[in-house]
Amino acid sequence: MKNEQLDDELELEEYRNTENEVMIQTHEKVNQNLCGEVIKMEEGYVELSLETIPDMLADEVGLIHGGFIFGAADYAAMLAVNERNVVLVASDCQFLSPVKLHDVVDVVAKVRHKEGRKRNVHVQAFVLDIKVFEGEFKTVITDKHVLKLKLLDEEEQKSGTPES
Repeated sequence: MKNEQLDDELELEEYRNTENEVMIQTHEKVNQNLCGEVIKMEEGYVELSLETIPDMLADEVGLIHGGFIFGAADYAAMLAVNERNVVLVASDCQFLSPVKLHDVVDVVAKVRHKEGRKRNVHVQAFVLDIKVFEGEFKTVITDKHVLKLKLLDEEEQKSGTPES
């Protein structure tokens, strides 16, 4: 157990700058105007703020498309894990209240469970004191970028059928 703790501490050092702040290690090119601006970031925890804009509108009444709320929640989950090659593999979420144009959505994500390369992240989003979204995000940390993983062995790719 002590070795695991030491490994975790050593791993954590990779994510800190000279001021001892946690630095973003994943999803660096995400448009924070569409997914939320990082307000606070610690190991296993992040807070984002998303100001809704006209590009997010679903209709003329001012409803924000839920995909933007989900996108902010997904981004928060990725940052809470903060591993270079983390990917979302599943989510279970609820949209609890509508969000409208110019609302500020505060998103909080916290890693709840670690098992090997798997991380479960709990995410909540609020407009003022109203919870508008809640979800569990299941992520996996991969050795390489997900688009660079060799998912099938070369023989399977050539023949088009998996080996038995």
